[in-house]
Amino acid sequence: MIEKIIEYSARNRIVILMVFGLIISWGIWSIYKTPLDAIPDLSDNQVIVFTDYRGRSPQVVEDQVTYPLAVNLQGLPQVRAVRASSAFGFSMIYVIFDDKADIYWARTRVLERLNYAASLLPQGVVPTLGPDGTGVGHVFWYTIEGKGYDLEQLRTLQDWFVRYQLNTVPGVAEVASIGGFVREYQIDLDPNKLLAYNIKAGKVMDAVKASNKDVGGKLIEQADAEYLIRGSGYVKTKADLENIVVGADMRGIPIYLKNLGTVQIGGAMRRGLLDINGKGESVGGIVVMRYGENTKDVIDRVKLKINDLEKGLPPGVTIKVSYDRSDLITRAIETLKKNLLDESIIVSLIIFIFLLHFRSALVIVLTLPISVLIAFITMKLMGVTSNIMSLGGIAIAIGVLVDAGVIMVENCYRHLSEIPPEERLAKRLEVVISSAKQVGRAIFFSLAIIVLSFVPVFMLEGQEGKLFHPLAFTKTFSMIGSAMIAITLVPVLMYYLIRGRMRPESTNPVSTFFIKLYSPIIRWALVWKKTTIALNLLALGIAVPMFMNLGSEFMPPPLMKAHCSTCR
Repeated sequence: MIEKIIEYSARNRIVILMVFGLIISWGIWSIYKTPLDAIPDLSDNQVIVFTDYRGRSPQVVEDQVTYPLAVNLQGLPQVRAVRASSAFGFSMIYVIFDDKADIYWARTRVLERLNYAASLLPQGVVPTLGPDGTGVGHVFWYTIEGKGYDLEQLRTLQDWFVRYQLNTVPGVAEVASIGGFVREYQIDLDPNKLLAYNIKAGKVMDAVKASNKDVGGKLIEQADAEYLIRGSGYVKTKADLENIVVGADMRGIPIYLKNLGTVQIGGAMRRGLLDINGKGESVGGIVVMRYGENTKDVIDRVKLKINDLEKGLPPGVTIKVSYDRSDLITRAIETLKKNLLDESIIVSLIIFIFLLHFRSALVIVLTLPISVLIAFITMKLMGVTSNIMSLGGIAIAIGVLVDAGVIMVENCYRHLSEIPPEERLAKRLEVVISSAKQVGRAIFFSLAIIVLSFVPVFMLEGQEGKLFHPLAFTKTFSMIGSAMIAITLVPVLMYYLIRGRMRPESTNPVSTFFIKLYSPIIRWALVWKKTTIALNLLALGIAVPMFMNLGSEFMPPPLMKAHCSTCR
């Protein structure tokens, strides 16, 4: 089968070149369309349920909110675990699904169950779903800075202008605010005055609620015109709150809210802050990417939106980037480009040194990027993102991708160099086919064996599988592409490029030197066969105890402790 493919490819060169032209175009399209990220997503396939129950202790939240929800969410299909935590005033439930479950199908199942479970909760308590992002969805952090503006003003600008605008960017699941003070109207009641006027705090709350709303009336027809009757009662200033009538004393004089305490505008209670490099507090936001989106494209769209927003910001206010994952993505891509270029140059030099023939080296150089393009095609089809691990798989495979081409080119060159120059043109095609057939089967199956060696990696599950599957996929895809190229495109390129002046192998000083170097070792090993086998078994026996005593760890220990200078 392999020999027939080689012969067909060599005799139908135009067809093979057209097919690989289409593959190259498809691969270039796949490079631009494959989602880019810095690291593979190792987070669990989870749906977060958040419930706000203000003013209640953790035990009350646990008994009345967390427990009823957690129990009812246990029976969902493909649920692996339900984890919950209760804190002062709120509840968090993490519903973890199997890795094969679709995240939006899982969110739908949770939402359906919440419609029933909400009836078991206290009145006014409504559970909500968290954003459809993942644990590594924090792709962009920014801060809002401006001289002459306090933290409350900057936080208000973030909550009511910047955040809403960035939420409209395609691919953004949520924009979380951090730092600063949330502006609110605060009513500080004086207990002595409440006692003096014989008014309870509940009555004050009811009066504030009743006075902070609009009411509608009917229509009045007058002179062939209709007039809408509406009562405007929303609180707009601090004075509106102060003048709310809570009740009346024994003489019928109204009791205003300002008679019972102090009304002021201040910041809400907070449990954290945002510090910038130890220079002081600031206000910022965290952009959370939607599940399955292209990280690089989302970040680029966020940056473009921020440039548009800066035109509408108050004078002196700017948005500065604190964390941008696209820098890491760009460096990962540049590393792959550099590896490809370095590998191509090294392979070209080595082949040129050993063969002293530039066109033979060009055959190998041309096949290397095509193997990488085939890997990107399969990545796009399989939904594998371009990240450090997947690109690392291509970088690891680069050294193996050239092996098949090197063996074929060297064998073909040797056969052609042994033919007299005047006979090469007539016998070129047959020599190319016969030399490729001679090593084609061995090359193809050797690459197939290397591909099979990665089968155990595909059997990994959980975080291990999510971490190493991209690497195994890309290395396997690129090697499969290299094996196909070796028996199809390489014979065609050898026919067109391996020509011109060709020196015999015996006249090459580099090849002659290495042949003299390793020939005695090979002869000695063949003569002393049992001794050679015994030495290898001894080395294996020494290595086994050393391997058994090695420690094991999921990730290598860090060289230095990670430090975040932005969040404190």
